[in-house]
Amino acid sequence: MNFCVLTLFPEMIEKGLDFSVIKRASDNGIISIRAIDIRDFSKDKHKHVDDYPYGGGAGMVMQPQPVYDAYEAAVRQIGRIPRVLYMTPQGRKFTQEDAEELSKEKELIILCGHYEGIDERVIEEIVTDEISVGDFILTGGELAAMVVIDSISRLIPGVLNKEESYMEESFSNGLLEYPQYTRPPVFHEKEVPEVLLSGHHKKIEQWRREQSVIRTAEKRPELLKDANLTDKEKRLAEKIERNRSEE
Repeated sequence: MNFCVLTLFPEMIEKGLDFSVIKRASDNGIISIRAIDIRDFSKDKHKHVDDYPYGGGAGMVMQPQPVYDAYEAAVRQIGRIPRVLYMTPQGRKFTQEDAEELSKEKELIILCGHYEGIDERVIEEIVTDEISVGDFILTGGELAAMVVIDSISRLIPGVLNKEESYMEESFSNGLLEYPQYTRPPVFHEKEVPEVLLSGHHKKIEQWRREQSVIRTAEKRPELLKDANLTDKEKRLAEKIERNRSEE
């Protein structure tokens, strides 16, 4: 998978993702992350890429020409026109399903806005997907882009090793992940659940599944409507919901 990020702050992308699992995947050639500085395509002698918005208003707006030229440079490097993700609070909320779908792409261009946004004309011309990581405002799209890159990358074969496997993580099966424990077996008078020390893999698997249902019902009950639950699990979730309603 090749990621190409169009940004005013390429070092933020390069340094922010140069750690841990993502760095290892990049070093091994499984993914590549390239940041293109939109300022390099400014025709202004001072490298300005923004201007006042027509119609007035606070703040500045990124001009279409530098953004489009940066996009064209990325397309030339890639050799074809890939999907272009624009990080914006106006986009659809990014989900695990989106990450799984996008992980099947060979290349992605990610466009990061700044100031009060980007001239609408270039968005209409090059963007295929408008993506939001949440209902809040960031200074720019770079942090959101890094979230999306991290989420997609860990789904690409070879990025995670067996110990880091994502298959049982939160959202991968429609439920939140079960509680995790490690040594010591007793901490602040709290013991690790006995079943996890039993070595009985089937019972451990059953306990973890049950805990995932309980945790989802308690913390994110809206996820249950799309989860594949047994009749027993549905009754458990309904019991938790009744108890919450009575509190």
